[in-house]
Amino acid sequence: MENTGEGVNSWLVMFTALLGGFVVVLGLLKKANEWYYESKLGEKRLSLPPGDMGWPFIGNMCSFLRAFKSNDPESFINGFVKRFGRIGMYKAFMFGNPTIMVTIPETCRQVLMDDEKFKPGWPQSTVELIGRKSFVGLSYEDHKWLRRITAAPVNGHEALSVYLEFIEENVASTLERWSNMGEIEFLTQLRKLTFRIIMHIFISKGGESVMDALEEVYTTLNYGVRAMAINLPGFAYYRALKSRKRLVEIFLSVVNERRAVRVRDGPPAKKDMLDNLLDVKDENGRKLNDEEIIDTLIMYLNAGHESSGHITMWATVLLQEHPDMFQKAKAEQEQIVKNIPSMQKGLRLKEIKQMDYLNKVTSFPWAGKLRFGSGMFTVASRWDGFTQKAGTYLPFGAGSRLCPGNELAKLEIAIFMHYFLLNYRVERLNPKCSVMYLPHTRHTDNCLARIRKISPPSM
Repeated sequence: MENTGEGVNSWLVMFTALLGGFVVVLGLLKKANEWYYESKLGEKRLSLPPGDMGWPFIGNMCSFLRAFKSNDPESFINGFVKRFGRIGMYKAFMFGNPTIMVTIPETCRQVLMDDEKFKPGWPQSTVELIGRKSFVGLSYEDHKWLRRITAAPVNGHEALSVYLEFIEENVASTLERWSNMGEIEFLTQLRKLTFRIIMHIFISKGGESVMDALEEVYTTLNYGVRAMAINLPGFAYYRALKSRKRLVEIFLSVVNERRAVRVRDGPPAKKDMLDNLLDVKDENGRKLNDEEIIDTLIMYLNAGHESSGHITMWATVLLQEHPDMFQKAKAEQEQIVKNIPSMQKGLRLKEIKQMDYLNKVTSFPWAGKLRFGSGMFTVASRWDGFTQKAGTYLPFGAGSRLCPGNELAKLEIAIFMHYFLLNYRVERLNPKCSVMYLPHTRHTDNCLARIRKISPPSM
């Protein structure tokens, strides 16, 4: 018995020693990772804020992913606040890059607006997926050049006027179809709708089966944007790179085909975004090459499809949870319909600009408060006469980081909400369904629901 006891004690001592050694090694690895990156800064490293650079190669991504896969995504930043104080700025290692995280509104605005001190830049893993010739991969000067020459083809008044008619037709017919389908995943169907709209705006054609296949490829790419940059089979980033390659192949074939058609038939009378990108040139006559066109399309696909679908879903669901706001938003749309001239068919941009209350409602989800629950939605009745502190509300970014497709995204959302408020309701089948936060905030059942038609079309 004594020998057995001594043996157990020996194993405990050995285990404790091994555990202690393991902890020491881990601590040394984290210190080594911090030293490796900070030593490159020279004296500037002394001005770095406090923080934690995490582990070699993966940095803080494990704790980031763990927080956002839990019911408390705020725990990631709260962990830094608890350890280092509420100073609003922390060093970390995120998405394969040393990072400074800023949480103070005024500083956030400064970062977005001051291009001299804070050059635009994205993690290399994101650049590989979205494209080296898109906004996320270009140098500062090239970034400004591309933004300048693509602004009108995407967000300009003439382009939006052309896109509006197609968006309106698709929204109206799709809502009618959904109302006859029974149970649907509302979010999934919204994403299909916004994808079909954005792809038509891009290239003007493509059947339902083609669009579904393209959306599946793009969705795989999008999941990789927020994943750890591990390019090995079985990881999201690996699958995303393969999807990126497939998207490039598809778009390249479309570009080549479009050029051939234009040579044969001349420029079309009604242009889509691809036609505009093929025609656009700067003051020196420089035009976009194939890589720039394709990366621009992929970038706008990312900006104009995913966010619009999720925001529309949340705005729709949360409005119905607050009937007083729903009725106020609906009354505004009814008044807009009454004021449309009898000879005018459908909406115009002037009507979209008149949707003042709806804009306040749909602006709220952009503010990133959704994770706190539908109760926070009551804030949207407080926009009237409210002037927020500078930097506290930047849903589309600012300065050179301003979302290049923001007006197109807002147009999609406004048109959908217009028709939905007038004629439809969503009946959720699992109203207490839990929420997940990666890659976007959504219900785990993708908002399983029925769409109910309540009145004949008003237009």
